[in-house]
Amino acid sequence: MTDHNRKPHLTNSAGAPVGDNQNSITAGSRGPTLIQDVHLLEKLAHFNRERVPERVVHAKGAGAHGYFEVTNDVTSYTKAKFLDEVGKRTPMFARFSTVAGEKGSADSVRDPRGFALKFYTEDGNYDLVGNNTPVFFLRDAIKFPDFIHTQKRNPATNLKDPNAVWDFFSLSPESLHQVTILHSDRGIPATFRHMDGFSSHTFKWTNAEGESVWVKYHFKTEQGIKNIDEATGTRLAGENPDFHTQDLYAAIENEEYPAWKVYVQIMPLEDADTYRFDPFDVTKVWSHKDYPLVEVGRMVLDQNPKNFFAEVEQATFSPGALVPGVDVSPDKMLQGRLFAYSDAHRYRVGANHEALPINRPRAQVNNYQRDGFMRFDDNGGGQPNYEPNSLGGPEEQPDSKQAAYEVSGLADSVSYDHHDHYTQAGDLYRLLSEDERTRLVENIVGSMKPVERDEVKLRQIEHFYKADPEYGTRVAEGLGLHVPQEA
Repeated sequence: MTDHNRKPHLTNSAGAPVGDNQNSITAGSRGPTLIQDVHLLEKLAHFNRERVPERVVHAKGAGAHGYFEVTNDVTSYTKAKFLDEVGKRTPMFARFSTVAGEKGSADSVRDPRGFALKFYTEDGNYDLVGNNTPVFFLRDAIKFPDFIHTQKRNPATNLKDPNAVWDFFSLSPESLHQVTILHSDRGIPATFRHMDGFSSHTFKWTNAEGESVWVKYHFKTEQGIKNIDEATGTRLAGENPDFHTQDLYAAIENEEYPAWKVYVQIMPLEDADTYRFDPFDVTKVWSHKDYPLVEVGRMVLDQNPKNFFAEVEQATFSPGALVPGVDVSPDKMLQGRLFAYSDAHRYRVGANHEALPINRPRAQVNNYQRDGFMRFDDNGGGQPNYEPNSLGGPEEQPDSKQAAYEVSGLADSVSYDHHDHYTQAGDLYRLLSEDERTRLVENIVGSMKPVERDEVKLRQIEHFYKADPEYGTRVAEGLGLHVPQEA
């Protein structure tokens, strides 16, 4: 007799059982992530190859060229050359996008917006691949493929599936902060020009003396924040699904160049061990009272692409594209993205995607990488393709190494030490005006109503209630459900 309550064992593609599908293997609780986690690598690599040929995520987007200008001296914090002089300008390219939709989907949906930037510096390309929100749904890359599966189409019906969306959210309480932002007024920007951008992740800046600090980037729109409501977004999706793409292009054509002021929050390295939230947890923000914004520069977009496919579609961004003076942090979501983004580009565009004009560095490229599909330059000519060599080939530059930081702990699949998923989401709810709270609850209720199983709704309501009792009670009342006593 079959036991329908007994779940099958989770295995990898070779049939071996998976011991932990929620936590990647790291050096201690903080990390960094270890490359020996073959389950994580297989999961991310397989995920990158699930869609052909559009991007797996951020498929629908628009882009423009521009420049970044330094407006404040930050050389005491970083030796990055593109930041070494007030008034210095660096050419750049920006791509804005929705996350979950296909290439032909509407711009005006409730979804985070990608905020991807490529700086063509004298030390090579520096990519900053963020969003228009300061946090994310997850804090470990091993869960990312599962999350995106819930945002895509049901494998049986090929329809968007709110049952999967809210089942996943309700079982992943770390998503609550981003879920609250997504269903607030900020969930549908009026245009790409009228939204802020964030690195979301924590990075490390290191100065010429080898001294380091942790940083988070903030891009504040000079056009002002503007959003649209659910009804307007739905109407635009039918009338002009390319509204944001059209708006960005038209603004630049009309010489109404969109601009953002750029800031960072700066945290001393030692504060990471004592701050009340883990500074590497991408589901959390740093209080501006604790770490005020420090001005860095200004970003201006002043030139439209000449060819959309060549420049916007073939543009590739990776948080692993770094320059001396900018390093990564042990943020587990960032650690996974360091591999996944470049791997996605090698699959989608090709092993030589960085040689395409839109991605090609303005700095000279010297390495020992050769061959591969679509190699369209001189392929290194007759120069040696190995190192070390005694033939005058390019040599490493030790002063460009990332700054060292200490790690310790057992190599194991472990979660973050901190599991407070409710304080910051509750603080955000309480910051909203009564009108904003009403719209937030209405948006959540509208999204959850199609969910067929009450147990999923009740599980998610418990999370809202733990963030703020009023928050959970109002959602429950909107859905015609009772708040569980144990909440």
